[in-house]
Amino acid sequence: MIARIWHGYTTQENADIYEKLLREEIFVGIGERQITGYQGIQLLRRNVGEDVEFITIMWFDHLDAVRVFAGEDYEVSVVPPKARAVLKRFDDRAQHYEVKASH
Repeated sequence: MIARIWHGYTTQENADIYEKLLREEIFVGIGERQITGYQGIQLLRRNVGEDVEFITIMWFDHLDAVRVFAGEDYEVSVVPPKARAVLKRFDDRAQHYEVKASH
């Protein structure tokens, strides 16, 4: 199992807008792609000073599934234009971890 972790930051004013965009459009669109080996996504949110940090953790069976999602250079962030419009800053590259244990 592979965990793909990515961080994005927005303003307090845009945080609810961004979360709604993720839940109602972006996550739905990812699911509709029906990528073999994609197991789902989690969304984390917290206030950090004046900003709001979002972390997404995507779950894949293997790196080939990640490549289907993100492309051959699979570490590159996948950030649609609507998301870029409300984000203040974000990771240019996602981190990938092999899951070694889960309880």
